[in-house]
Parts: sequence; structure tokens; C-alpha cells
Amino acid sequence: MKKNNKILIVSSNYYQDILNPMEEDAKFVLDKAKEVISNYQVVEAPGVFEIPVIIARNIKKYDGFLALGCVIKGETPHFDFISTAATDGIMKISIENKKPVGNGILTCLNRKQAETRSKFKGSEAAKALVSVLSQIWELHLVQKIILGLLLFKSYMENFLMK
Repeated sequence: MKKNNKILIVSSNYYQDILNPMEEDAKFVLDKAKEVISNYQVVEAPGVFEIPVIIARNIKKYDGFLALGCVIKGETPHFDFISTAATDGIMKISIENKKPVGNGILTCLNRKQAETRSKFKGSEAAKALVSVLSQIWELHLVQKIILGLLLFKSYMENFLMK
């Protein structure tokens, strides 16, 4: 894993007024994480349901992803289907490809709840993504150190046996 990670932010523009503060807060966090993130790009999805396919189509181009969007419960089961499909989709993509996806998809019971949660969910999801990328980087460094020590030990054992 490299230290200069490229990130793709996939933002559902269905509730643009709710998404705007989430996206701005997420960008702020990513801008502050220059030790882990080299750059990021933002693409829009028409809705939350489309976020997983956009991530899947870009999986080889980026090191991590941030999914931002909002689903507000209505009077039909549509809310449950869309919320579950999007969450399951991004989790499956993340696990199968071993790439982190910060989940900033709000699933709210009403607009007021969505407006309140939009004030912190973008930064929360971005911080989670940065944290996972940092842990992957640290584990990669530890593995390199251990491998180096094992090679050194093997070399010294061979050297001393001669």
C-alpha cells in the first residue's frame, strides 16, 4: 500500500441541499490528511442506489472511496430497499476488492433528521476512510520491517555458519 492514496468521492445529488455540507466537510478532512491522501476527485450519482456501481467501475483507478448521499423514509418500503442495496453494495465491493469505502450515506426518517445529520456525517465518513488507509499503511510498514529482519537473520545465520 502506498502513502499517496487517490480517493474517489461518489456523491448522490438527489438531495443536493443535504449533500452540500457533507461534501464540503469531507473535502476539508481529506485536504487535512495530506500525509495519507495525495488527491481526490468527485463524481455525481443520480441517487444513492447508483453509488455502488460507480465505485465498482472505478475500483482499479483509486485506493479508497467515499460514498455520500441521503435516503429519507417515505410511506412505501422503497426506503428499506434502497438503503439496504446501497449499504450492502458498498460493503461487498470494499471486502471483495480490499479497498476501503467510507460510508457517508444518511438513512433518515425525515428531512429534519437528514439536515441535522448532514452537518457531521461527511467529515465522519472521511475520517473513517483516512483512519483505515493509515492503518493499512502502518501494517504495510510493519510487514516490511519484519521481512527485513527475517532476511537479515537468515543472512547472519548463513554468514556465521561459514
